Amino acid sequence: MTPVTSSGRDGESTEHEVERYELREHPPYHFELERRAFLQVFAAMGGGLAVIAVAPGAAQESGRRGGDASATEDIAAWLHVGEDGKVTACTGKTEIGQNIRTSLAQAVAEELRVPLDAVTLVMADTARVPYDAGTFGSLSTPRMAPVLGRAAATARALLIDRAAARWQVARDGLTIRDGRVTDGTRTATFGELVAGQALTGRVAPDVALTAPSAWTVRGTAPRKVNGRAFVTGTHRYTTDIERPAMQYGCLVRPDGYAGTLEKVDDAAARAMPGVTVVRDEGFVGVVADDERLARRAAAAIRASWRRPATDPSSETLYEHLQREVAAGGRPATPIVAGDVDAALSAAARTFKARYLVPYIAHVPLEPRAAVAEWQGDSLTVWCGTQRPFGVRSELAEAFRLPESRVRVIVPDTGSAYGGKHTGEHAIEAARLAKAAARPVKVVWTRAEEFAFAYARPAGVIEVTAGVDAGGRLTAWEFHNWNSGASGIRTPYDVANQRIAFHPSNSPLRQGSYRGLAATANHHVREMHIDRIARDLGVDAVQFRLSHLTDPRLRAVLEAVAQRIGWPRPSAAGRSLGIACGTEKGSYVATAAEVSRAGTSVTVNRIVVAFECGAVVHPDGVRNQVEGALVQGLGGALFEALTFANGRLTNGTMARYRVPRFRDVPVIDVVILDRKDLPSVGAGETPIVCVAPAIGSAARGLGHVVDRLPISFVASPA
Repeated sequence: MTPVTSSGRDGESTEHEVERYELREHPPYHFELERRAFLQVFAAMGGGLAVIAVAPGAAQESGRRGGDASATEDIAAWLHVGEDGKVTACTGKTEIGQNIRTSLAQAVAEELRVPLDAVTLVMADTARVPYDAGTFGSLSTPRMAPVLGRAAATARALLIDRAAARWQVARDGLTIRDGRVTDGTRTATFGELVAGQALTGRVAPDVALTAPSAWTVRGTAPRKVNGRAFVTGTHRYTTDIERPAMQYGCLVRPDGYAGTLEKVDDAAARAMPGVTVVRDEGFVGVVADDERLARRAAAAIRASWRRPATDPSSETLYEHLQREVAAGGRPATPIVAGDVDAALSAAARTFKARYLVPYIAHVPLEPRAAVAEWQGDSLTVWCGTQRPFGVRSELAEAFRLPESRVRVIVPDTGSAYGGKHTGEHAIEAARLAKAAARPVKVVWTRAEEFAFAYARPAGVIEVTAGVDAGGRLTAWEFHNWNSGASGIRTPYDVANQRIAFHPSNSPLRQGSYRGLAATANHHVREMHIDRIARDLGVDAVQFRLSHLTDPRLRAVLEAVAQRIGWPRPSAAGRSLGIACGTEKGSYVATAAEVSRAGTSVTVNRIVVAFECGAVVHPDGVRNQVEGALVQGLGGALFEALTFANGRLTNGTMARYRVPRFRDVPVIDVVILDRKDLPSVGAGETPIVCVAPAIGSAARGLGHVVDRLPISFVASPA
């Protein structure tokens, strides 16, 4: 398998930096060519019209190099119109709660001129869809939606061509509506036009999409595709899957978050009727006919583990991160402009601070789960993951199989938040299934999720700024240890800058998280901007605007300030704070109104202004923003993994605090719909300014510690 590394491997700030902690390029061995898979799937569909969409050659979303001679074609998606008139679109993207199934189907329906319910989307089944690097980085809307849209537009043109040829008329007089081609007097259904045919087409790179101003399906808010199944409980998550003769598996793990197996006594478990003990070097697990028996048998195994002896604790972590450079890691090339040292020396005032960011857990609604089934030397795994093809590669590598013998199926999954990129749970289920010669289901407990899944990286960020006699920023120096480089650039106009990311040797397993490094970098930058404005005695909004030339960032900042009623809070004893930023191509500004309760902060109201270009599904975008805000409350106010002596000290739901219903304030979302701009992702950016908006508001009520989660130094007298 491909483990999540213990440190950032590449500090370069790119649009994919959010994944740098665990993603790698598709392996050089690739046994199943996409075109062959396409032809097999097409044959199974029984004729009709099929359109393939090939990824752009130079900078493909798949992550493969465009000039790689080993790949005949990189098919990004395909679309099929059957003899029954049904439209099926296939994509490697996963549905992990972000409602991307609906918005991608909207793109197809829009361009093919059919109702939304006429489109079926096949997603994340490696035997039925083309290769895709994964669902991450808010890339599904800006990358996959246009691919599927162009496939649908190509299919529309081909169907019009078929009708024109059949009727011997010019194609310019034909239109499509509701799955029918018409010339005003005659009509033909899609099914009639493709009956008895096996037609294929290929998307040309210059296929035009419908302009947002002319959208009729996109830009609306239809009900979530398959929404009824989710709210009535009929949807089958991985944990609900049953296979004939299936058994249940459970792993024996270290009593800390890491360890090397030294001794095992499994006699008690082997004596239990119906229990199979599986041992393979450091791997120890059990299989039984029911989950309760499997867990009882695993608990009966006595294992001793050697834990790392020199790990820091959560209290000594930050000195460790600054001291211990990642093995094999290299700092990103610093972003340098002007002469920072000279500017700081000449500054009328300087502002320096050190901010600390802890590890936090993902706490997905659905824990890791996998069902594995062997048929001879072929393997099928059902699991929740953001990277079905990545997990397929891990399984193929672990069991020395060609990828053509491994199938990964991802049911619509109960959230991931960046935490389900790796396939350890799939490999565990497959190892147990192979030993038991039966299908096996493995479901991680919450304690396993906390201890053995990867966390959002901790970090230390030091920032120094200088201003001239007029209060204008003249110097900006920003150093981030370990928490990542995404969003590290400042959007503010500063002539002299030095910005650098330093990878560190992390004691905990770490990886992607919603907004990942951009959340830490935005928090520190916006808190520091707030500090400078406060110390200078100037308005925090006007100070930002005086250093911003980006009209999109200015627009969200002005919108949120107006909606919150800046700068006056709505009640006595409350304070307002504000923050803004840009990430993944979208723009956000967040304002918070808070009050104080001892050393804790109570959030009374949050307003966010968000702009992600042309809005595809207004309710979906609003839901994404609200979800990000609630999740951001956790990182701002409560969440921090604590550990010592190789063990987590709060690795249970009873001890690890996440937002509760009573923590959620009044939320007001302002969506700026820019039909003149391309659509970009909405899943990550809204989280990045939650903490600094709350933190800056808290500063109006007392001295705030420069450390997340936000707290006051001491209670008021």
